[in-house]
Amino acid sequence: MLYATTPAHEKRRLFRERLATGELLRFPGAFNPLSARLIEQRGFEGVYISGAVLAADLGLPDIGLTTLTEVAGRGQQIARMTDLPAIIDADTGFGEPMNVARTIQSLEDAGIAGAHIEDQVNPKRCGHLDGKAVVDQDTAIKRIRAAVDARRDPNFLVMARTDIRAIDGLDAAITRAKHLVDAGADAIFPEAMRTLEEFAAVRAAVGVPILANMTEFGKSDLFSTSQLRDVGVNIVIWPVSLLRMAMGAAGRALATLNDEGHLTSHLGEMQHRADLYDLIDYEGYSHFDANVFTFDLTKE
Repeated sequence: MLYATTPAHEKRRLFRERLATGELLRFPGAFNPLSARLIEQRGFEGVYISGAVLAADLGLPDIGLTTLTEVAGRGQQIARMTDLPAIIDADTGFGEPMNVARTIQSLEDAGIAGAHIEDQVNPKRCGHLDGKAVVDQDTAIKRIRAAVDARRDPNFLVMARTDIRAIDGLDAAITRAKHLVDAGADAIFPEAMRTLEEFAAVRAAVGVPILANMTEFGKSDLFSTSQLRDVGVNIVIWPVSLLRMAMGAAGRALATLNDEGHLTSHLGEMQHRADLYDLIDYEGYSHFDANVFTFDLTKE
């Protein structure tokens, strides 16, 4: 009932232990708190909170318009709804190194298990669009050092994302990844890799886990979990997939309302009321009410 029973520090500890096993952990992107609970119910290992989704939820493009307050607040709403660890997209850290430090502590306070900080310039843009620019190596390193130094829970995962592959090629991405690990990054997010061989090359070059971003309509092919596991990927995210599925279904439903005036033909596609009530633990709330409100107003 209400929120997750596992405290944030324990989620982080368990996540780090599982990540250390080397298995591939699956983190679908949650577009709201209820979808995070569904991800847990369906047996996945974690929840991803996408910056693009948080922006889209506000009707904004993913170009660095959201604030730390908005991201941390929505992240907390999502993370507290599940016992799974949540990794959040912290963009460029919302400013200079001191801002990065504040970002990490704010996300710790929000109950997040880990965050990735990228090396794009401000304002950033979606990692799978053309025209990106990255900061110099020294600036990228300072961001990660600030994040590592600021965290209070050593199990909070500081992940470094590099977008340099699309600009200067794979060798540059590997070189930067190594420097980011030397700066203290616990994991590497090499954005917009084009082949399995590129993922394998990054994994071989760094001694920390790597993340694969399987976003649709992007630069990377949509590799399967078994393919990614075979080349040593440790975390895979599908950041916007559930939002895209939900919005696609909503668009089709609205078209049907325009054409037919009702949604009878779509009933089989809907989440049944009984399934929704089970997901939000309606019975648990009713049981709690029954146990609390047991007084008899007729007696004084």
